[in-house]
Amino acid sequence: MSEAAGSLGQLGIGEVLAQLRPEFPDISTSKIRFLEAEGLIEPERSRSGYRKFSTADLHRLRQILTLQRDSYLPLRVIRERLAESTSELPKNDESLTRHQLLDEAGITEAELTELEDYGLIRRLGRQYGTEALAVARAVAALRQYGVQARHLRAVKAAADREATLVEQVIAPQLRQRGAGARDAAARTAWQIADLTLRLHATLMESALAEAGLASATLRLGNYDPSAAMAEGAAAEPAEEASGLRSASGR
Repeated sequence: MSEAAGSLGQLGIGEVLAQLRPEFPDISTSKIRFLEAEGLIEPERSRSGYRKFSTADLHRLRQILTLQRDSYLPLRVIRERLAESTSELPKNDESLTRHQLLDEAGITEAELTELEDYGLIRRLGRQYGTEALAVARAVAALRQYGVQARHLRAVKAAADREATLVEQVIAPQLRQRGAGARDAAARTAWQIADLTLRLHATLMESALAEAGLASATLRLGNYDPSAAMAEGAAAEPAEEASGLRSASGR
């Protein structure tokens, strides 16, 4: 039985699926229920027990699904991203115009075009998802250290390769038929992705240690990038110590 909306301005799960499927064809009732069980969404309940989704719930679902599809993030990281972005990302719309993205991220038209050229940001039609804003802000922060979009092609390529690895591992699950097979494959994919991200962090820490940059307090697990960015801006590291900027001649 489909779940019905309980009041004006709130959607039943069937209506939510109808709105999301054009952009996320694999969305299903069980997927939404799984996200609720994981604490990522909290729709209200009618007296008869039906879920009632508000506009904010629908917006949050779109954010979660976009982060999964485009950024290949595990649910744990998505939960953290959503918690951090609650006060930062636009509240009235789930997408951004080009002008809004430029304004929110603090980058120029030329810089955004460069990010698109290198595949770091993708448009959704004429709009941009919230992950585009997250990427643009990260690149803008890296810019103060002399890191340019072209330097991040390797990061994008590595993420694409890791995503391909995950897809290859779960391919047998995706070929299975039956209710819930695709959702089970999706759960496996995000579990593998989570482990891959942990492995990546460990290998990065090991590489930095071998370069003589080990620290008991500065590790990827407890590093506060916002605080480091504030300190970096004050010290102007891009001007004083960035080999990348020197090499680029800027």
